[in-house]
Amino acid sequence: MTKKLIFQGAEAKVYLISQSSKNQKHINQGLDLIDQREQKLSSIKEGRKFQGNFPEWEKPKSPKTILKTRIPKSYRHQTLDENLRKSRTKKEAKILQKAHSLKINVPNLISSDKFDIEMEYLDGEKLSDSLNSYPEKKQFEIMKKIGTQTALLHENDLIHGDLTTSNIIFKDDKVFIIDFGLGYISTKSEDKAVDLHLIKQALEAKHWKNHEKLFKNFLKGYKLKGFDKILERLTRVEKRGRYKH
Repeated sequence: MTKKLIFQGAEAKVYLISQSSKNQKHINQGLDLIDQREQKLSSIKEGRKFQGNFPEWEKPKSPKTILKTRIPKSYRHQTLDENLRKSRTKKEAKILQKAHSLKINVPNLISSDKFDIEMEYLDGEKLSDSLNSYPEKKQFEIMKKIGTQTALLHENDLIHGDLTTSNIIFKDDKVFIIDFGLGYISTKSEDKAVDLHLIKQALEAKHWKNHEKLFKNFLKGYKLKGFDKILERLTRVEKRGRYKH
């Protein structure tokens, strides 16, 4: 197994974990056994006989995963620091687990323990880097998909807390929302409006040439109960922001 640091933020380090060639061999063997099993099951359905028993196999793990580790803060009391990191890790893992169970496009949670979360590695494009390079029509389609996934989160009272194109992966024509480190559960329209404000700000900053049309297409996908109330709240959030500046 190899462990490579791919990102370090204020709160956590993120590693890409690659399994050893031995593990990769096991993965390939597992896939072969699955194919054999499916062929034999197909034979049964077609009324054909076969020799031997079904092969035993385990569901293969991906050769790559992501490990997120919350780092200690020396300026905090040690016990307080440990409790905070544990509670935030547990909360993030629960949100990931719930979102995945609801068929929302997020990384699949593999395991969590104290300060660590291991999750599925999504080998796709980070939209903060790639969105501007796509044809306009594709950009609009992607934004509509982001709106749909955000609506699914909000319908289930899941707040992302840092909804930007830096935290969205585009893979196999799907958008996946990642990094729920600032996520929480809330029924408030205000909190959902803040998520919308964050994605709108990200579009203005990173994708400014087309940001208004991009956000309009986001809203085309963002259809949920309470839509008008959330948009009304968004207007208030934006007014507060302008007043502060």
